[in-house]
Amino acid sequence: MNLTKLALLGGKPVRTQPFTAWPIYGKPEEKRLLRTLHSGKWGKLNGPEVAGFENRFATMHGCKHGIGVVNGTVSLRIALLAAGIRAEDEVIVPTYTFFSTASAVVEANAVPVFVDIDLDTFNLDPKAVAAAITPRTRAIIPVHFAGQPANMSAIMALARKHKLVVIEDAAHAHGASYRNQPAGSIGHMASFSFQSSKNLTSGEGGLLTTNDDKLAEACRSIHNCGRIPTGIWYEHHVISGNYRLGEFQGAVLNAQLDRLETQTKTRNRNGQYLASRLAQLPGLHPQKRDADCTRHSYHLFMMRVEGDAFGAPRGAVIKALQAEGIPCSGGYGLSLHHQPLFRNQAFGPYLPKASTKLNYQKTHCPNSDLICREQCIWLEHGIFLGSRSDIDDVTHAFEKIHENREALTGWSKKQSAK
Repeated sequence: MNLTKLALLGGKPVRTQPFTAWPIYGKPEEKRLLRTLHSGKWGKLNGPEVAGFENRFATMHGCKHGIGVVNGTVSLRIALLAAGIRAEDEVIVPTYTFFSTASAVVEANAVPVFVDIDLDTFNLDPKAVAAAITPRTRAIIPVHFAGQPANMSAIMALARKHKLVVIEDAAHAHGASYRNQPAGSIGHMASFSFQSSKNLTSGEGGLLTTNDDKLAEACRSIHNCGRIPTGIWYEHHVISGNYRLGEFQGAVLNAQLDRLETQTKTRNRNGQYLASRLAQLPGLHPQKRDADCTRHSYHLFMMRVEGDAFGAPRGAVIKALQAEGIPCSGGYGLSLHHQPLFRNQAFGPYLPKASTKLNYQKTHCPNSDLICREQCIWLEHGIFLGSRSDIDDVTHAFEKIHENREALTGWSKKQSAK
């Protein structure tokens, strides 16, 4: 086999061994799970695991309060309700994010207002936020996309000026920091996810953080059937539900949390190294990391590929990378405002069309659209938990593809003609 020929075209792949598998687990998780099983205390209200995890996670992220919930979508909705969001209030969200950042707004009976992202950082553009604020705006949800904190100084300045609530969507940002301040401690509240792909996982789960005592009290009530500390058990004060995290998930999360600091340092180091290497190739633009990002959690390694400058289109580069043994994808196929849910305003019992003033078919977010359509490549965080040689393999695959860009472009054109 030709060592320099692309694996996609019959050559030998750069890598044949798998990268670090996720999740990582072992005896600590097993011990805590068995202890919880035999204790018979499987619910949050009578066991030690969730309460212990809430305190530990909040402390690690610079917050007084942590409230464990069933997932990261619910945590966003609870935060909106706790903030006092009312029917048809407007909440600003980025159009490049998972749909639950915006669907949680709809489920709070509020109106998501989509704004564009910065082309280099993939995060919410503060200038676009400022332009989208109206008298009905009540909150902003910045997403720390891929694990890089958004421009929180600019966003918090806008929030102070217009008296808005800021809810950090930190689903990707466990252990990340902005100007040495932990993600999740900068806004008024923050939402974390522990879904199976996340950097800290229990399969499913989520958590709210805040330093505001009143917001914490409201979140706790909403996640616990509307109960309050001074009330009796069957006394319910606000619209709410049972959104509590269970003890088995708490047990796993406590064991996983013991690993998080070391894993985050490893991801951060390897991510920075790969970015420095790939930036040397024409047409490749790793997610721009400003000095304000004092630690990136690299839930994803994000980059843009400009097909003309690199010499091959994004779709062909992804196929070639996969053939070389580098797992990757193009990420989101379309911006949120193009999703059928929002274009058709398929909001179920929420926000009747007659009362929804925004026409999402008129939303214009060119940066997000460009990234989705033809430029973005995602590498998942398991790649960055290994050694420097793992990262060198990723670099070599990109270098090999660039060296064979003409052959790859020819292959791509043939595929398109079929």
